[in-house]
Amino acid sequence: MPRKGHIGKRELAADPVYGSTLVTKFVNSMMWGGKKSTAQGIFYKAMKNLEERGGGEEALKLFKKAVENCKPLLEVKTRRVGGANYQVPVEVNADRRTSLSIRWIISYGRGRGEKGMVDKLSNELLDAANGRGAAMKKKEDVHRMAEANKAFSHYRW
Repeated sequence: MPRKGHIGKRELAADPVYGSTLVTKFVNSMMWGGKKSTAQGIFYKAMKNLEERGGGEEALKLFKKAVENCKPLLEVKTRRVGGANYQVPVEVNADRRTSLSIRWIISYGRGRGEKGMVDKLSNELLDAANGRGAAMKKKEDVHRMAEANKAFSHYRW
């Protein structure tokens, strides 16, 4: 039983098509202005596109692979120690890992040059599943930054 005044994690409903809570999280993150049905429509069309272009693999498998590939293990956090700011590498916990991955895929998908969000999203997901694309580059940049600043890792707390 949760403590009084404590707000715990709410249970996320699985989506109607794939029965996956990850898909629900993705759609909720993609949604603008409470337009969930629009976000779902875009997502499911993108998944259909993904299945056609994915080389025979299931769309849900490719989607999960894309999200998994973009999850960062380390990130840097700014710490102020003795009048100086240090970029301290810290491990990312599982929930934040997933949400960063989803956020990066969506934001870099939106920034692509294709016409229409369906094509943008399906191409970004395909690229991420194959280990390339802007979301993957972001993950690698974050890891490179953490690696460069590992000398300051003793400032973690």
